[in-house]
Amino acid sequence: MPEFLTLLPPDQARDELLAHLPPPTIGSESVEVIHALGRFTASDVFAPHPLPDFPRTTVDGYAVRAKDTFGASDSLPAYLTLIGEVPMGDTPTFEISAGQCALIHTGGMLPKGADAAVMIEYTQIVRKGDLDGRPDSTETTRAGTSPAPTESEIEIFKSVADGENVIRIGEDVAENQLVIPAGTQIRPAEIGGLMALGFTSINIAKKPRVGLISTGDEVINPNQAPRPGQVRDINSYTLGALVEKSGGEAIRYGIFSDQFSVLKEAAAQALSACDVLIITAGSSASTRDMTADVIRTLGEPGVLVHGINTRPGKPTILGVCNGKAVIGLPGNPVSALVNGYLFVVPVIEKLLGALPKPKATIMAKLTVNLPSQAGREDWWPVKLNQVESGKWNAEPIFGKSNLIFTLASADGLLRIHPDATGLSAGEMTEVVLI
Repeated sequence: MPEFLTLLPPDQARDELLAHLPPPTIGSESVEVIHALGRFTASDVFAPHPLPDFPRTTVDGYAVRAKDTFGASDSLPAYLTLIGEVPMGDTPTFEISAGQCALIHTGGMLPKGADAAVMIEYTQIVRKGDLDGRPDSTETTRAGTSPAPTESEIEIFKSVADGENVIRIGEDVAENQLVIPAGTQIRPAEIGGLMALGFTSINIAKKPRVGLISTGDEVINPNQAPRPGQVRDINSYTLGALVEKSGGEAIRYGIFSDQFSVLKEAAAQALSACDVLIITAGSSASTRDMTADVIRTLGEPGVLVHGINTRPGKPTILGVCNGKAVIGLPGNPVSALVNGYLFVVPVIEKLLGALPKPKATIMAKLTVNLPSQAGREDWWPVKLNQVESGKWNAEPIFGKSNLIFTLASADGLLRIHPDATGLSAGEMTEVVLI
């Protein structure tokens, strides 16, 4: 019987693992931006030009000099001479002088001399020369979307400030500004920004290759019909999905029997081809559980941590072999997946050079008392139920760590701090969304 488990707090164990990993060495590749969603940038991205690179309006209306509209109101409008219409997608050939304006549409380039735009809703077209420029209601029309004739004057019923309703050159980003740091996960917003700057490809971190090995004489492939005493492989698929979601590439090596030589050979082969190796089952104190001994044969320094002071997942093994992380997770599906969030995801993020980012969480009111052992960190799957707008209840899902649907029906994980002996019903708790 091997000596079992010097338990470390999860945070300390994770820090120990990450501290033994070298800087990312997985390299990078050029990827088309349209295929980069969810990937991580491998280098800083700088703006090659200002954005926008010309001043433009954000409304339909009239390009004006702001000082020509000062004091304008419904009872005392300003009158400006309409000198033309700004062409969409082209540079205006005219310049706005004192007392002049030009029809402009959203996104149009601001003419020289103009520094603001008046929304069309606050204007009215006046035929030049009608009633000495002060027509009655029968001689005027509220400005619409149709171009006004250039022999008209425009009544302005609202003043605008310098820069109002326009975007200046470089107001979004300046030339040579750092717009996307290395280690940023590409979201739809980043894709839009890259396209706006003319980037059609980007330097992306390669996906870390994560090898997955399942062990156990009782474990069979999911497409097989189990005999009594057999179970289908779950862990290589749940963990593989977690790896893919986190930015890695999951490589399943299959199921191996509880024989030291067989597992050692499979693990060595997988580790040589991958950046990370995960072995599920074979991590608890049993004469048949040999994962820790196998890890010790794969390289230095070998096993760093054998045993985490947490529930579920106490027998988790964390190791580094010749610069590569090797993680032994319990065979119970809930334990394996919860500890995958705690340890596998941070390793992948380090290999990707990912910038630190907050976890998605929500505050919810606990519905029942939850006991815990002092000194141990507990993670409970919970179902979130909305009681009213913006307010949620967290209902723990009770079940053993080999019942995968206790986690499949959960919306998040609730953490009980090791300093606590439990949580009381009605307490507000933070739930990590999964």
